[in-house]
Amino acid sequence: MYIIQFIRGFCMALADSVPGVSGGTIAFLLGFYDQFISSIDDLIRGSLEQKKNALIFLIKLGIGWACGMVLAILILTSVFEAHIYAISSMFIGFILFAIPIVVKEEKDVLQSHAKAAFFVLIGAAVVCAITYFNPVSGGNSMSLEHFNVQLGIYVFIAGAIAISAMVLPGISGSTLLLIMGIYLPVITAIKDILHFDFAAFPTVFMFGCGILAGIFSVVKIIRRALERFRAQTIYLIVGLMLGSIYAVIKGPETLDVPQQAMTFGTFNILFFAVGGVIILGLQLLKDKN
Repeated sequence: MYIIQFIRGFCMALADSVPGVSGGTIAFLLGFYDQFISSIDDLIRGSLEQKKNALIFLIKLGIGWACGMVLAILILTSVFEAHIYAISSMFIGFILFAIPIVVKEEKDVLQSHAKAAFFVLIGAAVVCAITYFNPVSGGNSMSLEHFNVQLGIYVFIAGAIAISAMVLPGISGSTLLLIMGIYLPVITAIKDILHFDFAAFPTVFMFGCGILAGIFSVVKIIRRALERFRAQTIYLIVGLMLGSIYAVIKGPETLDVPQQAMTFGTFNILFFAVGGVIILGLQLLKDKN
């Protein structure tokens, strides 16, 4: 069971590390999203026994996540900009192949609350609006090495928002960091720290504090929503996933060296298919388990 949790965490980290799909989506596809959310909530508010069980589960998952994230950070900064359209195509494949699986998994709930389907439009509109009204261009991407109070507050808020999105299936926290202009700076700063260059450590520390604050604030809300308004929440998640396609398409415009948004000419069908194969493979792994 430890190996399974390690693989789950590893896959979540790979999704969290690049714009497109959140780790929450992977957790949802592999069938342990409710356990994931409940474990985090139990660790914060549960009984002693619940805290113990949650901690064991999250440690197993977290080791895989940490390994996946370190591996991703060490290679992504040299790959991401050079192959932005291929990576974006792959994540569009992730999204489009994931949505039917999510709908199938929750078929009974969704059919019994069909009137709540308008939450799909709400979810899609939220992501599209965030992307469309993005004020950050690639040229405004900031340096995290020169810490000040304003920068600290900004990255704290960005961390809280990003982790909230990473926990929620559909919208990618990395996409939001990309929109806010700090995705590559954060990845680069963490990579530098892994190479024992601690110039950006104070800012990264504030980012980490924002992540903790975001987890503590959003997990309970998500858990209650899934328990009491599951159909509405699932419809909203599907909408967020649909909207994130637009965010991925516009993603190249927010790079350090801005590139044109993805077009049919820059769309890579091979990597799109790879994304689909990965999602189907994860689903087969879940069914086998």
